[in-house]
Amino acid sequence: MPASLIDGNSLLAVDVGAANTRAVLFDVVEGEYRFIASGTAPSTAEAPVKDVSEGVRDAITNLQAIVGKPMLDANGGLITPSQANGSGVDAMVVTLSAGPTIRTVVVGLLKDVSLESARRLTESTYARIVETIGMNDQRRPDQQIDSVLRARPDLVVITGGTDGGASRSIQKLLEPIGLASFLLPKEKRPAVLFAGNEKISAEVKTLVGSLAASLHFSPNVRPSLETEDLEPAERELARMVVNIRKHQIKGVDVLDLWSGGHILPTAYATGRMVRFLSKVYGAKKGLLSVDIGASATVISAGFKNNSTLNVYPQFGLGENLSALLYYTTLEDILRWSPLDIPTSVLRDYLYQKSLYPSSIAATKEDLAMSQAVARQALYLAMQSARRDFPRGIASIKPTLTPLFEPILAGGATLSSASHPGQGLLLLLDSLQPVGVTTVILDQNNLLPLLGAAASQNNLLPVQVIESGAFLSVGTVVSPVVSAAYGTPILRAKLTYESGVEARVELKYGSLELLPLATGESGKLAIQCLRGADVGFGPGRGSTITVSGGALGVVFDGRGRPLDLPTDAVRRHELIKKWNWTLGGE
Repeated sequence: MPASLIDGNSLLAVDVGAANTRAVLFDVVEGEYRFIASGTAPSTAEAPVKDVSEGVRDAITNLQAIVGKPMLDANGGLITPSQANGSGVDAMVVTLSAGPTIRTVVVGLLKDVSLESARRLTESTYARIVETIGMNDQRRPDQQIDSVLRARPDLVVITGGTDGGASRSIQKLLEPIGLASFLLPKEKRPAVLFAGNEKISAEVKTLVGSLAASLHFSPNVRPSLETEDLEPAERELARMVVNIRKHQIKGVDVLDLWSGGHILPTAYATGRMVRFLSKVYGAKKGLLSVDIGASATVISAGFKNNSTLNVYPQFGLGENLSALLYYTTLEDILRWSPLDIPTSVLRDYLYQKSLYPSSIAATKEDLAMSQAVARQALYLAMQSARRDFPRGIASIKPTLTPLFEPILAGGATLSSASHPGQGLLLLLDSLQPVGVTTVILDQNNLLPLLGAAASQNNLLPVQVIESGAFLSVGTVVSPVVSAAYGTPILRAKLTYESGVEARVELKYGSLELLPLATGESGKLAIQCLRGADVGFGPGRGSTITVSGGALGVVFDGRGRPLDLPTDAVRRHELIKKWNWTLGGE
């Protein structure tokens, strides 16, 4: 056993969200790092407090009461390092998702090349593109300057030019940015990230450097037309976002001091962890992580040699919730509800929830609307994220969700579900996974905190994940097939470790369960009917080893893409039936 484990340091990890702030303690138990406990408090980023450090103190105070050791001194400061009397912690990391959406202007040369890379880079954090300037922009320079002034950006992302390639074109595009920054008051000037042709760095400093709030450089996101490398730029952008938040939100500088600079945007920390897991546990399939939060819905996917990170503030379930109607309709949201709810009631709910994002459902109608909204937000986010998945990845059909193993899911909507089946059905409806996959709930929302902790201790994330801190829901089998409702599409036989067998016949349009306890495994023999495909080819079956979980093995025979009945009465009855099958209400 390495000495570093025996004398392991305790770590306090804090996540500051738009609705809630959580403080989590990791420490060594019997020679290995473990998740000890967490304390939660309402976030204080918004009025009346408008100081995130107060919410952090409240969360740590609640954590202290659980673990029975003081971490704050009499003045509300963090006790660090650990003291001889057992008080304090040795280190602290912070993840941050609270704060307004960062208004961003993107600048690049070609629409389908550098500007597309700029979009993907911007979508890797809590930002919204409010203006785009490209080489094919038909507006005069003065009109471009006016558009930037109207946009009032917090951030400008500039890409374009392969290494050693175009330079004059980029310089021409920089002039409106420099002039617009000059015309803005100093305290309103945007931060600028240049991630283009590195050979014109000096010109960028001349045109923009003295006029921007701050100027940052990262390696070219497009070193060649065929190559895209966003990871270094994402890392630099993450640092910039934290600096922007220091100016926007009181208390972030205090947390930065407490953590010794170990503060990251929550989404970036999640993406870092997904990249790590996809390399460590990499298989032919990809690894998918989804988080439905108040500030944004985050989707991160890791593949063998690639990863994607997409952050959608427009699909967050907090103060941006009322803006969801810019992307969908009330009717599309209500198609997920098992209850007959008028559109006017849903509209009122959206506005109320955007004002009080930490409120919880008090009635069956509130719960139905909350779940329906979360489904539609995650569904829309997944449809948007799919366009950035790399080509050539394992899939049954290019138009469907790729094959993933496993799927990690977190967020207050899932962790607060009254039954694991309720959260699983939400994921099955919105993500619509195909083939055979394992679904794991991050019920304590640890994934981003582990991503932040990796910079302090690279052993901690691995040992916490392997300790069972995440809840395995079980194995999901989702055949791709087209058939009449009620037609048998799959037969399966599950052989337990004891030798006992259980069988199921899956009919189109239904859900079925075979129990398999957490920590157990079994042999699942699958026979596909009607040309059904679970990843082995149309009509082909196989025998595979599956792992258990809270629900065992779940068979989803509702088809892909999921097509809900247009008749409201029939649709409500089906949704109630599916809920009942998975143990919900």
